[in-house]
Amino acid sequence: RFLDGVRALTAQGATRFVEIGPDAVLTGMVGGITDGTLVLPTLRRGNGEVEQLLTAIGRLHADGHSPDWAAFFADSGAGRVELPTYPFQRERYWLDPPAVQGDVASAGLAADEHPLLGAVVRLASSDGVVCTGRLSVRTHPWLADHRIAGSVVVPGTALLDLAIRAGEQAGCPEVEELTLEAPLVLPDDHAVQVQVVAGAGDERDRRSVDIYSRLDGDDPWTRHATGWLVPDQPVVAFDLSAWPPSGADPVPVDDLYESLAEAGLVYGPVFRGLRAAWRRGEELFAEVSIDAAVDGFGIHPAALDSGLHVLGLGDGPDEGGRVPFAWSGVHLYAVGASQLRFRITPAEGDGVALEVADVA
Repeated sequence: RFLDGVRALTAQGATRFVEIGPDAVLTGMVGGITDGTLVLPTLRRGNGEVEQLLTAIGRLHADGHSPDWAAFFADSGAGRVELPTYPFQRERYWLDPPAVQGDVASAGLAADEHPLLGAVVRLASSDGVVCTGRLSVRTHPWLADHRIAGSVVVPGTALLDLAIRAGEQAGCPEVEELTLEAPLVLPDDHAVQVQVVAGAGDERDRRSVDIYSRLDGDDPWTRHATGWLVPDQPVVAFDLSAWPPSGADPVPVDDLYESLAEAGLVYGPVFRGLRAAWRRGEELFAEVSIDAAVDGFGIHPAALDSGLHVLGLGDGPDEGGRVPFAWSGVHLYAVGASQLRFRITPAEGDGVALEVADVA
């Protein structure tokens, strides 16, 4: 008699059956005589009651028979929000996986574990080295936290770290000099290919280094930085273990990033790493901490860049809008730090000298 009633309901157009009972006994019976209908139990032996009930409600909702959500959430304190109309606004709300390095060895290359690079090849015609990578705000979203005049610009500290990595691959890990010639701008919706070229060694064991990029495709290459790499130089000793620095006066940093934004330098969370600053005569000291993965970098570009933000606390009329465009005598002693201490002193011209240490 029960199954006859189910057949009669199906004949009248019923397409959904929900069993209200202690187990899924009737669900199995109905499923055996119907075709193309949705049959759901609200309880099933061995399953949690709440879990099974929510599963049934969710299946009904997915099948186009939505419950009264306002009543469902009445006692939970939860609220409802409108779904984004991303097909019309052309905005994506899906998470993108990080850049994946394939089997580059099958193409005659060697893998590079630097987060901004994918492969390295040693040239057959010389002892030069070429490191390659592909950058975009989707695969490297933290780069979008560095904007100059409204555009996402790869920071000069990142180009410096690329030069250091190419030097390590070529046996010349110190950057004797690196001059930035053109900004490396990342479009919001395209990726760029990057090449870091360390040339053959000369009679002084120096190697040229050049950094290029182009949009995916056959566009011409643009050179963004050029300089020289040299073998290891004697270690220069300095000590920043006494912290905060003795005899230095604290400098407020609370309003720094708002003033930098007014100067056209807009930093997102990853690049807002300056935590404290001090001044002692012409010396500036900075304490930096970033919330970012640092593995694979020599020194994370956001950490090094954040230390330079202390220059925006100066009293001169040109302070607040300075970004590095040239480096010299850069030697990396240790890697893997997300917390750094800086000592910055005046150097030749309008340059500065940096001493950087981790908290150890």
